[in-house]
Amino acid sequence: MIRITQLKLPVSHSKEDLRKKIAKSLRCSEDDFSYEIVRQSLDARQKENKKFVYTIDVSVSGEKRILKKVHNNNIMYTEKKEYRFPETRKERDCISPVVVGSGPAGLFCAWYLAFAGYHPLVIERGEEAQKRQETVNAFWKDGILDPDSNVQFGEGGAGTFSDGKLNTLVKDPSGRNREVLKRFVQAGAPPEILYQQKPHLGTDVLIHIVQTMRRQIEEMGGEFRFRSKLTDLFFKNGRLEAVEINGGEKISAEICVLALGHSARDTFQMLNSRGVYMEPKSFAVGLRIEHPQEMINLALYGEPENPHLGSASYKVTHSCRNGRGVYSFCMCPGGYVVNASSEEGLLAVNGMSYHARDGKNANSALIVTVTPDDFPEEGPLGGIAFQRELERKAWEAGQGKIPVQLFQDFRNHRPSTALGAVHPCTKGGYILGDVRSVLPEQIGDSIEEGILAFGRKIKDFDRPDALLSGVESRTSSPVRIVRDQKGSSNIEGIYPCGEGAGYAGGITSAAMDGIRVAEWICEKFKNSR
Repeated sequence: MIRITQLKLPVSHSKEDLRKKIAKSLRCSEDDFSYEIVRQSLDARQKENKKFVYTIDVSVSGEKRILKKVHNNNIMYTEKKEYRFPETRKERDCISPVVVGSGPAGLFCAWYLAFAGYHPLVIERGEEAQKRQETVNAFWKDGILDPDSNVQFGEGGAGTFSDGKLNTLVKDPSGRNREVLKRFVQAGAPPEILYQQKPHLGTDVLIHIVQTMRRQIEEMGGEFRFRSKLTDLFFKNGRLEAVEINGGEKISAEICVLALGHSARDTFQMLNSRGVYMEPKSFAVGLRIEHPQEMINLALYGEPENPHLGSASYKVTHSCRNGRGVYSFCMCPGGYVVNASSEEGLLAVNGMSYHARDGKNANSALIVTVTPDDFPEEGPLGGIAFQRELERKAWEAGQGKIPVQLFQDFRNHRPSTALGAVHPCTKGGYILGDVRSVLPEQIGDSIEEGILAFGRKIKDFDRPDALLSGVESRTSSPVRIVRDQKGSSNIEGIYPCGEGAGYAGGITSAAMDGIRVAEWICEKFKNSR
């Protein structure tokens, strides 16, 4: 197979244009080859001449002859490597593994355990996706929170109500990253996610995908139980013996995968009390910022709209004078700021986009890293105490609604009383107020300095009527459930997994970790007698 890199075409090109470009690069007929797009990225440095940049794998006869003929450093021989789940054979029957959580980590772990011949039981404290969507929509409308089924908990995990971004910075020589994307495509995702530089699905597409994957797992012998919360663990001689659901039902289990998600605070507390070893972990907190999407498009594309490119996204970072760093996170083009609360009297926000990304505003989190030195309590749960402190202040600032403040008022430490030209795009009620008062002084100062710095990179990013809302406190897990090189915690049979356990940072990396944990479990039983 021949790989072509740095193949550039105008963003308005057709499929025929791409085929002609490949033929010209290889000096062969357009009928002589088939091809696969490996990667597509955007080069918008020249806004009047924006181009897509491709990496293409080409199947063609006479590869050696063609490579000798073209003499181009961007054209080379390549071997295609596909991920293969390790071939394992159960040497003995085992009790069905229990997978706690049906977010991407739990879902992918259960899928591959079922594929390998095990019969995983997936327990999920929230509702199945369709019912969960109705519950969340009702919360956004009337403010009545269901603490077990909300933006954080339920089938699909927290990522279901997000932009559905699928890019990851995790190095992946094993091919799990592409395997995750292929699994999504086979469950109904658009095939373009296999090669786009910044693939995304959108919450409306994700809901159908997770339901499809659930049905696939059930067809392979797995089982799902919703409204089923892990409430206790039972051990014997340092090994897992059983799990408890909903404070009463006891289920025998010798394997339990903890794919809890980053917001399972009550479960973290239970695990800590049962001696499962955990450590406090650095994470990041901050606010959401909203701008008109047309403004972002104009700054990055040189035009307010382009049908070939969709809504523009950005990523910005800044090192502050106080030694902190501030950066954008989970940028949602054409999206919404959503009330993502999961506990009464506490308020947290997140960002969400639908697949079309056709909302009026762009939003992203502007966040600052915090470490255990910032936490009000020592011990593994100190980060949770820090989150709750901020979320309580945010709830009080908005009386249960999302508090919103104009940037000019944020700078002047005064509550906002009127909007400018930018109007909030939210899911859940909002109220004008004083968001800065929610944050510790250093965090607020860092965000102010960062916005001013970002205004020098993206025109009008620091406009006075840009909207800030908060608090963004659920960027990643505040704890790490420690595991060894074979995936096990200090209690035999307990397998920490995904973002909640501290080993991932988004949908794709969590799914990849789920596959990795499934591999470890299959390896364990392969070698047992």
